[in-house]
Amino acid sequence: MTTMENVIVLVNRIQRACTVLGDHGGGDAAASLPTLWEALPTVAVVGGQSSGKSSVLESIVGRDFLPRGSGIVTRRPLVLQLHKTEAGVQEYAEFLHMPKRRFTDFSIVRKEIQDETDRLTGKTKQISPVPIHLSIYSPHVVNLTLIDLPGLTKVAVEGQPESIVQDIESMVRSYVDKPNCIILAISPANQDIATSDAIKLAREVDPTGERTFGVLTKLDLMDKGTNALDVLEGRAYRLQHPWVGIVNRSQADINKNVDMIIARRKEQEFFDSSPEYSHLASRMGSEYLAKLLSQHLEAAIRSRIPSITSLINKTIDELESEMDHLGRPIASDAGAQLYLILELCRAFDKIFKEHLDGGRPGGDRIYGVFDNQLPSALRKLPFDRHLSVQNVKRVVSQADGYQPHLIAPEQGYRRLIESSLNYFRGPAEASVDAVHSVLKELVRISIGETQELKRFPSLQTELAAACYKALERFREDGRKTTLRLVDMESAYLTVEFFRKLPQEVDKTGTGNPRNANPPAPSDDRYADAHFRRIASNVSSYIGMVSETLKNTIPKSVVHCQVREAKRSLLNHFYTQVGGKDAKQLAVLLDEDPALMERRLQCFKRLELYKSARDEIDAVSWTR
Repeated sequence: MTTMENVIVLVNRIQRACTVLGDHGGGDAAASLPTLWEALPTVAVVGGQSSGKSSVLESIVGRDFLPRGSGIVTRRPLVLQLHKTEAGVQEYAEFLHMPKRRFTDFSIVRKEIQDETDRLTGKTKQISPVPIHLSIYSPHVVNLTLIDLPGLTKVAVEGQPESIVQDIESMVRSYVDKPNCIILAISPANQDIATSDAIKLAREVDPTGERTFGVLTKLDLMDKGTNALDVLEGRAYRLQHPWVGIVNRSQADINKNVDMIIARRKEQEFFDSSPEYSHLASRMGSEYLAKLLSQHLEAAIRSRIPSITSLINKTIDELESEMDHLGRPIASDAGAQLYLILELCRAFDKIFKEHLDGGRPGGDRIYGVFDNQLPSALRKLPFDRHLSVQNVKRVVSQADGYQPHLIAPEQGYRRLIESSLNYFRGPAEASVDAVHSVLKELVRISIGETQELKRFPSLQTELAAACYKALERFREDGRKTTLRLVDMESAYLTVEFFRKLPQEVDKTGTGNPRNANPPAPSDDRYADAHFRRIASNVSSYIGMVSETLKNTIPKSVVHCQVREAKRSLLNHFYTQVGGKDAKQLAVLLDEDPALMERRLQCFKRLELYKSARDEIDAVSWTR
């Protein structure tokens, strides 16, 4: 295969791949960049109705495959890709909308074009800008992509809206306005070139004629004594490229299904034997036109290779970035799936620890429990009511039983202290629950902030459930340990505190007992002052215990809940996941269908652009 053929084949392959992926009209990943399709040169066939456009295309292809009729026949753009095959290979055609079917009967191809047009526009004379994509594989063609557009018209006929004239022109302009579009302007030789719709439009969008190839059809139908030399030799209207004359098949040949190869031979014989055109015969005919377009297409591609390569590299960067955001495709084997799950869990665990350690907000709420909530709850305990004179008297009396205490009501003291210490269980458990709630909320936030997890809703659910279950275990351990601290205060009272009570009493003005006068006969050890002193002593002891618990409860909660959440939050989950098979792991990695489709399209585009880059680099460009 020659360098030129390599070039055109490459363009055909890229254009077809772009079409399959829908990458010819923009996309999320590269919205700020022109698409690869738009950057590649294309050939648009433009002409008025009945100018011979269909005959020119069929002559280039060498097959009779286009719908025919009066009025507007081409009602949707036809993107025709020609692929040259080895000699002897059977010709066939493929439609993009029927990718798994090969057509070897080209009369069925014609019918499918008509049917596919009718599917979108109905059996009316309406038009649609949505193209039909057709690929033809044959040893009798050159590698080339052509776009057949609806014929330009001047008036709307019955069954067409009044806007049809402008609608067709707007559609044609949407193709030929692009600077990379090569215009194949078809004009009939039996009409004045000054009235040619194709030349008029081409002159407006390509005033220098650098992108326009003029094709003159129906040379054999001109009036006797006239010829088209002024046009073909560039005197009537000059273009940068030479005009090419075409002799279409006659209606009689079409009716007789004359082979296109024979029709090409007859066309060449016409020019060779014509007194007017024989000196131009080597530059006339459909075969020469196809080769001329192919050569020009190669040159156009060569000139655009730097910009195309730059576009491809920029788009690859954009797509790589989007793939990083969406996540890479998931491997099918269990080992790779397990590795991915563990990596996702580690990403979540890192964010969760950052919240606890202060790298992200939220961990300070735990300190708020210890610095605000716990002290406030301790202050609000109902010790005033519990240590009222009336209640102290009742408890002491009940503790004495039938035998009143002799000196100090020790059993009464113990009962008062133990019942008072029970009140600390509430704030202790509340601290455990409050920290548990904060940890659960940080888990929820951390899962939401782990971008890599967003594509796996099932894994998010399982991970959250596993974390909450682990936190429940930590809370139970924290509750037991913290309540044990309260129970330890009840189990063994601080004796030194009570041994100092006489000195404390002396400081309050009651005097040193050793120097005190004996109590007056009127003093009653069961008077209110006696019970108030007992209440005061118990209150002082409870205050000391409260200060102790205010410091030790946070230690217990952090040790059992926060520390364990940092160390082993996912340990049980790791064990569970490690025991799952590939099918069960796949369930965890079941993604959102919309996200899967988006990543699949992004991945296909990325592969397309990488393949295009590699193929462009691999082509040996010769000057």
